[in-house]
Amino acid sequence: MTSTETPHETLVRRFYDDAAVGGEGAGEAYTALMEEVWHHGDLAADRDGVSPLEAAVRMERQLMTIAGVGPGDHVLDFGSGPGGATVNMAEMTGATFVGVSNSESLSQRARRHAADRGLRNLARFATIGDLDYRDLALWPDASFDAVTFFESVCHLPDKAAFFRAAARTLKPGGRLVGLDWLQRPFGEHQSEEQIRAFIDPVCEHIRLAPGGLGTLEGYAELMRAAGLRVTHAVDAFPGEPCWGSTPPEDREAWLTYSGPSGDVFQRGKRALDAARGAGVFTVGWWAATRPATV
Repeated sequence: MTSTETPHETLVRRFYDDAAVGGEGAGEAYTALMEEVWHHGDLAADRDGVSPLEAAVRMERQLMTIAGVGPGDHVLDFGSGPGGATVNMAEMTGATFVGVSNSESLSQRARRHAADRGLRNLARFATIGDLDYRDLALWPDASFDAVTFFESVCHLPDKAAFFRAAARTLKPGGRLVGLDWLQRPFGEHQSEEQIRAFIDPVCEHIRLAPGGLGTLEGYAELMRAAGLRVTHAVDAFPGEPCWGSTPPEDREAWLTYSGPSGDVFQRGKRALDAARGAGVFTVGWWAATRPATV
């Protein structure tokens, strides 16, 4: 990147910021279509025929159970967006959460949501600088009992730095759990070139990190390199296309969205649907622990 180029992380913030503050308005679009919870849900719940929201809540509950989060714990939720998942997890566990975003317009939405749910005492939200994910310097070593992320690390060019920072802020024995967008071989699409033909447009239109999405094992290796012990690395949609949070029957509402930057939003939706249909897009989830002793 030359000195005149805009950092990718800044482009991500502008993508999500409300149009009223000079952003592209994707945050407004996602909230209009998905309300305050933006991540994929549990596949078994999808198969049970529940709503995408209920499937997402089941995924949150599953990860909270694995992390062992409970009353009195202090948790960092990285990439908290409009706050739906953060508030849900605070309510279901009784733990105190701080949600982190680099978009103040999203943080404001999250604060309003927490207030509407009567959970401002358990779910607070902080806005950090575009590059602050690299060190999370606002928080000292061993600040948190758990760190979570829900489909946010995929935006980061320096994922390794984030995982090092997350590991540093965990208490010994603390848990990292998260869910994120991935690429994978699927069906006739096995080579990197074949996969990237579908994934690169997704990254371009939705402001994901340049160079393609990560892989299930790639994330696990970054966690291990940060000093964490990985206990779970799971493709949430094994052996089948991942439609998840936006099932095909909802497609028309997404493709006819006419709010702020609707054309940008629709291009991203078409690219993502193509990758979903080819099977090369999926989401995965992980759990890892900071060793109690070094």
